[in-house]
Amino acid sequence: MHITKLDIETVTRLADAPTRSDPRVEMAARLPASLQPFLTWLTAKPAPGEPAAPRPPVSYVREAVLLVLGGCAASSLAMAALPLDSVAFWALLFCGLLATSSGLGLFQVVIFHHCSHGTVFSTRERNRMVGRWVSAILLFKHFDMYQREHMLHHNANKLFTDDDEFTDFVVGICDLHTALDRRALWRKLLILLVSPWFHGRFMVKRIQGSLMSKERRHNLIGLGVWGTLLIGGVLLHVLPIVLVAWVLPVTVLLQIATVFRILCEHRLPSAEIIALRGKQLVCEATAGVFPGSYPPPETQSTLRRLGGWTLWWTDMLTIQLFVRVFVLVGDAPCHDFHHRRPGKRWTDYTHARQSDADAGCPGFPANYVESWGLFTAIDQNFAAMARAPADLFG
Repeated sequence: MHITKLDIETVTRLADAPTRSDPRVEMAARLPASLQPFLTWLTAKPAPGEPAAPRPPVSYVREAVLLVLGGCAASSLAMAALPLDSVAFWALLFCGLLATSSGLGLFQVVIFHHCSHGTVFSTRERNRMVGRWVSAILLFKHFDMYQREHMLHHNANKLFTDDDEFTDFVVGICDLHTALDRRALWRKLLILLVSPWFHGRFMVKRIQGSLMSKERRHNLIGLGVWGTLLIGGVLLHVLPIVLVAWVLPVTVLLQIATVFRILCEHRLPSAEIIALRGKQLVCEATAGVFPGSYPPPETQSTLRRLGGWTLWWTDMLTIQLFVRVFVLVGDAPCHDFHHRRPGKRWTDYTHARQSDADAGCPGFPANYVESWGLFTAIDQNFAAMARAPADLFG
């Protein structure tokens, strides 16, 4: 393997340190420097010694718009110009739906979310205006209501209570309860993802929160946009294209991604920690979730090492890449940093979280913890839910 151009002493020192004994250090030490920017984006973890690279907040808006428009165009082209039984049709449709879903995820996780913190645009009015448009068009809860509820979610005294949006989603929408066996929780999750009843109920809740809010103008904007799309699709004889290229990603696909993302954003601490509240709860209730795994060990024989690298790259460029694009979009992998430092340096979340972790997370009683792999993180949360008392959430 090639040695990177990073400072080797720095890599070695940080690799031996507990705070950086992670797969990303191994990737930095054993893979070429030219691959490091891609690996930083994919894993949401910087290589040791890598300089910060903050982005303007508005660049996330441009990225989301381009992904949605490009994805819809690709899906529409596949349906309009390619035969259904061709490989090209399914490949282009898959890429189009994935791009659209990724852009919608950015609108949800980054733009809508950080507008509620007032950190996407320079003025409160602009953040509020964009947040309202996003909630009306993409069928998210009315922005003002979401903003109030989200501020409660950041309050350690409200986290894991009936007033908490995380608890409401996991228990109220997904019907996943504590004290259930971990395998039972996985079974319920898999059934939910393919259940028309679940997706219909989820969609009804979204429509009620968006198009049936207390603000008439907000409701009319959403109804006008959706009415124009659907009626226009009928009049132009392209309704099937509209339903697949736009409605499918906004409804079922976005809801699947949301379920996976919410279930890994927080980890249920012990009942004692929940009762104590405070900063210790914030530390134990969140964890970084990073796509990736350790590269294969160097001690293997040449043939086994070659096979190990092949499997590792296959996993990174298929499962982990899909997770990063579809579920853990934007700063979602560093959700723990957002809860400890809400509104701080979120446009360069990878380096901000790592520098805070390297400093020992001043002001908090415990440093960051992390999981590598989306499914590992969800499994750990399900294990914690299985250990918790049945009446934890009331």
